[in-house]
This record gives sequence, structure tokens and C-alpha cells, in this order.
Amino acid sequence: MQTDIDPRSLIGRKAFDRDGVKIGTIDEVYLDDATGTPEWAAVRTGLFGRDAFVPLAPSELDGGTLRVPFERTLIREAPDFGVGRHLSPRQELQLYHHYGLDVPAGPAPPLPDRAFGRVAGSES
Repeated sequence: MQTDIDPRSLIGRKAFDRDGVKIGTIDEVYLDDATGTPEWAAVRTGLFGRDAFVPLAPSELDGGTLRVPFERTLIREAPDFGVGRHLSPRQELQLYHHYGLDVPAGPAPPLPDRAFGRVAGSES
């Protein structure tokens, strides 16, 4: 999905599964803690249903709707963490595994300071 979209503009849009079956309406968008890009959407699955988390990265914004490349059944069986709260790294990991997605690599560790332990001006 394009990463330059305003996450607030997703709220209220309809979401459809890979077969074009309506899943529900996007209630909330969750941003990646490190990058601030939209990562997950909470989709209300029915009038009295619950919110199901769907990944935004493999999904596509098509006009005014979100197309999620998974079957409705899989989406409805996604772990339920409730909405309105921060997703913990453990919860995100559960969602990645549920959808069979590769877990994104975290930030690269800092490079070691190659000058550490050497005297300035020495060759070794």
C-alpha cells in the first residue's frame, strides 16, 4: 500500500477481502512505532461484530475502498486485541504469524565504532 497516505483518510472506508466480499468498515489505523507509517487497520466486521486487525502493507487502496489480499474467514479469525490501545510487539508478531507474513526487520543495530580502542594516529 502507498505509505504517503494520511491514515485518518482511511477511517470510515469500506474494506473487502481478496474475493471482493465486504469485510467491514475501517475504525482505526495503527502506525509503526519506529517509522510512523500506517501498518494495521482495525476493521469493524459487523454491526455487533468486533474489530479485526488487517495488515496494510499487502493491501491496496482501490478508489475509496481497501482491498485486503486474504479470505474473509482468515480475517475474522485474527487475534482480538481490542481497539483504542497500542499494539505491543508481541501482539504484532501474533498478527504477522496469523496472516503468514514475514516479520519486518527491526532497525539495524548501530555500527561498531571502528576507532574504539585505538590510539588516534596509530596505524593498527
